[in-house]
Amino acid sequence: MLFSSLPFLFYFLPVVLILYFIVPKSLKNVVLLVASLFFYGWGEPKYVILMIVSILLGYIFGLLIEKNLSTKKAKVFVILSVVINLLILAYFKYVDFFIGSFNAITGLSIPFLKVSLPVGISFYTFQILSYTIDVYKGQIKAQRNLINLATYITMFPQLIAGPIVRYADIENQLTKRNHTFTKISEGIKRFSIGLAKKVLLANLLGEVVSYYTKTTDPSIIYSWLSALCYSLQIFFDFSGYSDMAIGLGKIFGFDFMENFNYPFISKTITEFWRRWHISLGNWFRDYLYIPCGGNRVNNLRWLINIFIVWFATGFWHGASYNFILWGLFYGFLLVLEKLFTYNYLDSHPLIGHLYVIFITILGFVLFNATDLSTLGLQLANMFGLSDIPILSYETIYYLRSYGVIIIISLIASTPLLKNIVSKLKENEKIKLFIDLVEPLVYLGLFIIVVAYLVDGSFNPFLYFRF
Repeated sequence: MLFSSLPFLFYFLPVVLILYFIVPKSLKNVVLLVASLFFYGWGEPKYVILMIVSILLGYIFGLLIEKNLSTKKAKVFVILSVVINLLILAYFKYVDFFIGSFNAITGLSIPFLKVSLPVGISFYTFQILSYTIDVYKGQIKAQRNLINLATYITMFPQLIAGPIVRYADIENQLTKRNHTFTKISEGIKRFSIGLAKKVLLANLLGEVVSYYTKTTDPSIIYSWLSALCYSLQIFFDFSGYSDMAIGLGKIFGFDFMENFNYPFISKTITEFWRRWHISLGNWFRDYLYIPCGGNRVNNLRWLINIFIVWFATGFWHGASYNFILWGLFYGFLLVLEKLFTYNYLDSHPLIGHLYVIFITILGFVLFNATDLSTLGLQLANMFGLSDIPILSYETIYYLRSYGVIIIISLIASTPLLKNIVSKLKENEKIKLFIDLVEPLVYLGLFIIVVAYLVDGSFNPFLYFRF
């Protein structure tokens, strides 16, 4: 079930909210848990059992680790927790990739298992791992209430697209959280922004990308236009879902971490990755990069650590070589910056911004490639290495049709509008006017979104495959 769908907006969410706010405090987590399991099972009921097994394993290992903290058994249990969870993830997400790679190397023809990918397994697996590892580190206490732990792992607002919420960040909120009209209002506002970003920007940008894959009239500009639109599409798709998750969390009394912070205004790739998918970057830093030694090792080992993290980051996104190459591509660029170019780029903002935009567009072309031949063709088209014109009639048509949306998207990917509103609110009279008009703006956005959804418009969700 998508957040940006009519069943979610007009059936599931209203029913859950009504039940959640009428039951006593002691039952609120039960309502959230049942609702989350129903939400997850809506698309693939059979994988609810897998999720429940993963929860039970996390619960049992958490208790065993804490009980044996002063002995070597704790290390054995945390290793078992990590290995079992990663094996489950590897089987469902990567088994056919491994079989295909093995067949290519050996010349054998082992049949594929054709295992379907459970939605959100990458996210909830990482949350379980962070929980058991943090118990082992002594940073948190093991949760003895199975309902509370299951609520944390399955919570539908962030279940299928993050942000990756750590147990330590919401431990107290699971039992003691405040529900205020101000917080609910903030949550509705944030959800509305995310919904508009997803439906009114990401979906329309995705149409351009979709048309490009079917075109018989390519051009150099059309190839760059498609690459730009995909970069913006995936940003608004994913950050829109993060906004909706954060907004829903606030409505239910939770405070989830920010997951995006205007990454396209970055001056370096290092800065870009501090602003993009922040929860995943922090997870790999704390649970892989630092345990490997981080930068407190010799230079060779430090470089190896960076490439290990970025190989894992790429592979986390999908069972395909393009994702691995994408991760290593950024690992190489980050090493280059750390050794040579960071200070120059950081002190020359214009050059830095142009560099980041150029690199991220190329990076997302690699990210979106279904195979290496498709990747090579689009790159050849973009750099004029194939026999296509600079401009075509189809390119002109889509520039005219989507030009306004692209310009709005470019502006919306920066903090420009936010800064203008904040500046205007410094005047009390203007602030009062904005505060009065703001709810009408969000209501208007919601009505437009619903109109698009009723129309049955293009409404994919890119992060289902992760």
